[in-house]
Amino acid sequence: MSGDHDPSRNGGPPSNDGAAPADRAPRRHPLPRTDRDEAPLYLARYHERQARQAADQAHNGQPGTTDADPADDPSTPLYLRRFRDRSDRPRPAEGRSPLWERSGPGMQRAMSEDNRNKEISAPPEAQRAIANEIYLVRHGETQGYSTESGLTPLGTWQAHTWGHTLAKRIRDGEQVVLVTAATNRAGQTAEQIHLGLDDGLTMFEKNVAVTAPEPRPEFRNFGVATPDGIRDVTGAFRRYYAQLEAFERTALGDRPMWLVEIDRFWRTQQGGADPITYWLQVPMLHFEPPAMCVRRFWVGLQRLAAEHPGARLVVATHSGPIRAFAIAAFGYDPGEPYNTEHVRVKLVQGSREALVTYRNRVQEVHVPEIEALPTWQLDEAWRPPMPAPGGEHDHERDDADRASASVGAGERGGAHPTGRVGRPAGRTKR
Repeated sequence: MSGDHDPSRNGGPPSNDGAAPADRAPRRHPLPRTDRDEAPLYLARYHERQARQAADQAHNGQPGTTDADPADDPSTPLYLRRFRDRSDRPRPAEGRSPLWERSGPGMQRAMSEDNRNKEISAPPEAQRAIANEIYLVRHGETQGYSTESGLTPLGTWQAHTWGHTLAKRIRDGEQVVLVTAATNRAGQTAEQIHLGLDDGLTMFEKNVAVTAPEPRPEFRNFGVATPDGIRDVTGAFRRYYAQLEAFERTALGDRPMWLVEIDRFWRTQQGGADPITYWLQVPMLHFEPPAMCVRRFWVGLQRLAAEHPGARLVVATHSGPIRAFAIAAFGYDPGEPYNTEHVRVKLVQGSREALVTYRNRVQEVHVPEIEALPTWQLDEAWRPPMPAPGGEHDHERDDADRASASVGAGERGGAHPTGRVGRPAGRTKR
């Protein structure tokens, strides 16, 4: 039958119905060719016209009519005339046009992605000069808090992406300084930010000086007083767990207070609650108070700003001090920062003011004078600074007041239960 399928026609074995001749080779049909070397028809015709017009020019010895001359062909669409005008313009001998001019829509969209946010920018004439722009960045996702662990693959990607995004908002000629807390998760976050920033600057063709990450003690996590000294709350976990197991095994003697407080902290996390909220709200004698973390951060920020004027400062640190810093600025708890989420601080040039931005809210704050803050020691002789008659701060009077201050033990200020800086006990309001 004509409709029967014969595999031998497609190069397969012959059918069993009849024997194929021995000298008959199976027919193989060549595959169709899909590659084409010739130019498309529209491009071939365009090349023919260009060659014909160039020959006319050479034969007549004068400029001939070309497709690039829109004045002689009014029927040419306007967009095509403009395109030919741009193609005929002489290009500069040195240097290239900006990336946003010679790149496609995809690159332009990537470059402007970070600018499409909810931040309202003032006009140039109303903007305040910024001395330093600072980013307090929480570390990426870590493998765990029971040991001094590094980042997970997701945390590495988060930090690298954050650095790549930062490259979009930086201009040529700027300087970026990277500092970090002395922990594995914060250090690896700073390293990945550095790599992502370098990749982004290369991709967007920006000339920016970037310093390698440097650990700074001012931006460490809040500490816990243990028998081994002041330790990071994660670094103290191993000593806590070993000693807690010994007490549970022997059940002899009273547990030390540092063990009780750190046990409450970790059991808060094990129960599904937020241990940072517990640290912010519950006074603990062996934990560094939140107010002292804020004070320490301001010391580090002012020191960095003095060492690198005009630079962008990126600080890879931990969520607890960042959250305490935001609470001190806004006056309420804006919540725990996510991994690689940041609080931005802009130091206003020529003043003691700063703009703190976190989660689409901006708050203007005064940069504290660390020397004028109380230390809350038993021998505290601090007195509130009194303004001078002309409105200026009278530092000489403050020095005289400190030198002449002699208060009793009952009038000396003590630490506030919540760790907040307030008026020393026993003083009258002036």
